[in-house]
Amino acid sequence: MVKKISVIALAGMLALPALSLAGGGSPNVADMEQKIEALSRQLDELRAAMAAQSEMNKALAENVEALDKNVGILDEDFEDLDERAEEWDLAARFKFYGDYRARADYYSADTVFGRTLDNESVITNRFRLNMRVKATENVEFKGRLAMYKTWGNQSAFTDDSHAMWPVFDGNVTRTPIGSSALYVDRAFVNWNNIGGAPIWFSIGRRPTTDGPPGQMRLGSDERLATPMAFMDWPFDGLSLGYGWNWGAESLGTGKLRFCYGRGFEAGLLDDSTNNIKDMDFGGFSWDIMKKGDRFAYVQSFLAMDVFNYPNFQDPIINQAFGDMSGMGDRKNLGDILHTSGVYQDKIAGFNYFVSGGWSRTMPDNDGLFNDPFSGHTNTNDEDGYSFYAGLRYDLEEAGWKFGAEFNYGSQYWLAMSPGHDEIYQSKLATRGQVYEIYTIWDLPTGEKISKYAKTFMRLGYQHYEYDYFGTGDWNMMAYDLGDPGDLGKIQMMGQDPVEKADQIYLTFEAYF
Repeated sequence: MVKKISVIALAGMLALPALSLAGGGSPNVADMEQKIEALSRQLDELRAAMAAQSEMNKALAENVEALDKNVGILDEDFEDLDERAEEWDLAARFKFYGDYRARADYYSADTVFGRTLDNESVITNRFRLNMRVKATENVEFKGRLAMYKTWGNQSAFTDDSHAMWPVFDGNVTRTPIGSSALYVDRAFVNWNNIGGAPIWFSIGRRPTTDGPPGQMRLGSDERLATPMAFMDWPFDGLSLGYGWNWGAESLGTGKLRFCYGRGFEAGLLDDSTNNIKDMDFGGFSWDIMKKGDRFAYVQSFLAMDVFNYPNFQDPIINQAFGDMSGMGDRKNLGDILHTSGVYQDKIAGFNYFVSGGWSRTMPDNDGLFNDPFSGHTNTNDEDGYSFYAGLRYDLEEAGWKFGAEFNYGSQYWLAMSPGHDEIYQSKLATRGQVYEIYTIWDLPTGEKISKYAKTFMRLGYQHYEYDYFGTGDWNMMAYDLGDPGDLGKIQMMGQDPVEKADQIYLTFEAYF
C-alpha cells in the first residue's frame, strides 16, 4: 500500500512541470534541477523506508514461526495436563477422614459374694479411618476401618468378672480385647434418588453403632448411626428408605426405612440333621421428624432364631465355649421383639433427651431366660423395659460441656448392644440403674486445617447398680440379686456376679 501511494505521488510530481509548460510558462532549468534533486531524495528515503519495512516483515515472520512452535509445545503440554487431570480427578473423588482416641479407665466392682475386682488403669488406643467415594451421581460408597486395643496387649486381657464376651461379629472393632489389626468396621453402598424420587437403597456392613442419643456424651453434635443406642450391634444387612418434608416448618423432615440384617450365618450344613439356623433381623426405623436440634425417632424390629451363643473369632474359644459355659451345642432359642424410641432437643445451651425401650422374648421349646433348677425350660414370653434420659449444658465461648445421664433396666430387659463403647459391660443393657456425669473440653489447639477437625478431652464417672443377674444375656434366668433364694441358685452354679461398680474414664480425642 505504501509503495502504491508513493508511485502515484511520484507520477503527480512529474506531471506538474509538464502542465506548467503546457500552460505557456517559460522554462526554468535551475528550478527543474532543484525539483529533480528533491524528488531523488524522496525516492532514496522511500527506498530506505521500504527496506526497513522488509526487515520488519522478515522479523515478524520469524516471530510468527517461533510462536507457532511454542503453540505446538503448549498443545502437547495441555494434552499431558489433561491426562494427569484425569488421574487427579480419580484421586480427588476419594475423601478420607478419621479419628484417634486414647482412653484411660479406672474400674472397681463389688460382687454379690464379697469379692472386689479392680483395674487401676486400663489404657486403650482406637484409630478409625473413614472413606467416601461416588461411583456415579447417585451411587456412593462409604467405609470405615478401625483398630482398637489395650496398651501392652495383643490378645484378650484377664476379666475375673466373666462379663465380657470374646470377640465375635457383633463386637469386633468395638471391644479392646483383640489385636492391633485394622478391621473393616463399616462398608456399604448407597443408591440415592432412585427414579428421581427421595428413595434410597443401602447394602453392606451397616452404620449401626453409637446411635442417638449417644453422640451427646461422645462429644459429637452429629448423628453417628441410624439406630437408637439400645441397638448397638455391628452387622451386615440392607435398608430401603423414603424421605419427605412434612410441609410444616416446625416438623421439618421425616424418613422411614425398612431394615434387614444377619446376625449369625449358620454355614453349609447337612439337611438330614437338626442344625442351627441363621439368625436374622428385620424391622422399621422411623425418623418421625427432624428440625434443627429437635429430633424424634422410633425403631422396631424382630430378631429371628436367636442363638444361645455366636461364633467367636478365637478358634480355641469357639470350639470349647459350649463346654466352658455349660450351654452345650450351639442352637436357636426363639425370637426377640425389640422396640425403642428417643426424643432430643436443645434449648439455649441445654441439650436434653428422653428415651425408652421395650423387649419381649418369644422362646421356642428350648426356652429363653431358663432356670436350670426348675426342671423345665422357660417358654413364657418375658417383657423387659428401660428408661434413659440425659442433659448436657454447653458453655460454647469457654469450650466446656457438662452432662449427666441416668438409665434403668427392668428384670427381663434386653439391649441389643454387644457393640457398646464401655470397657467391660454395656451401660444400656444394665438390669438396674446407672448414673453418669461427664465433662467435655474442646481444646484450644489453633486454626482448623480440615473441615473435620476437632480435638477434645472427656472426663467422666459412672456408677452401676445391678438388681438382676445376667445383664445383656437371654440364656439364663434374670435372678434377683436381692433375693436369698436366687442368690443360693447363683452360688450353686459357681457364679459371683457384679453387684456394684464404679468407673472413671479420661480420653484425648482428635478428628482429622
